[in-house]
Amino acid sequence: MENFDIILTIKMIIIGLVQGFTEPIPVSSSGHVMIASNILGVGEQGFTFAILTNTASLVAILYIYRKDISRLVVNTIQYIRTREQQYLADFKFAIFVIIGSIPAGVLGVLLSDIIADSTSMTTIAITLFVTGIALWLIRNIRGTKRDGDLTTKDAVIVGLGQAVALTPGISRSGATIISALAVGMKQETALRFSFMLYIPVSLGGVVLGISDFLAEPNKAELAIPYSATFIATMIMTYFAMRWFMGIMKNGKLVYFSYYCFIVGALLLIFF
Repeated sequence: MENFDIILTIKMIIIGLVQGFTEPIPVSSSGHVMIASNILGVGEQGFTFAILTNTASLVAILYIYRKDISRLVVNTIQYIRTREQQYLADFKFAIFVIIGSIPAGVLGVLLSDIIADSTSMTTIAITLFVTGIALWLIRNIRGTKRDGDLTTKDAVIVGLGQAVALTPGISRSGATIISALAVGMKQETALRFSFMLYIPVSLGGVVLGISDFLAEPNKAELAIPYSATFIATMIMTYFAMRWFMGIMKNGKLVYFSYYCFIVGALLLIFF
């Protein structure tokens, strides 16, 4: 039993590392977790595990963007209080984050049962091809819109992109970044807006799923594997996000397009 627990812990850590690495990048973390689980022979990971790893990724993203979040909160409050123009850009950005979060938030609640349903390897392969095509189409786009140049229309379009990513196998970061670049945002603005949208939706998922996590019947038995997986996912998300920020800065998203095509083809061949 002890050896089995060690093996289980190692496998869960590996899956957590996969989740952490793929969460920030446009290749579908849920799809890769499913692939890793299949390869490791541990079966499909349940909703409780998804909450655990998503929360770990959220903590890493919150840490990376802590200064941006603090500035947005402070300057939004300052604008509401003083109406001074120096705070207007951050106030508008915060409002656009709220607007962009609404489509995924509403659909996430209404379609929670459908979203939680398992999906097939063929579906993952198809969605990877779709993501790869989208990344290829926007590969040469160099937007000019900065934080202060965004509009309500931009926020709605990117928000709808995030809602599309509720489809199993569609990358959330991929859908939002592709949408953001398509409406003309600069790479750094697109990346920041994408992950600012991720935060409220992810927090909402944690709140809605906390009862399922607390109701987990094997919490005591899984305490060590879950704790190790949480830490591994959080650390990997941090480094993957830092790496991806460099990729975005250099405009090299096309490499992820090639990756999606290759992995999609391998899934169709071997699964």
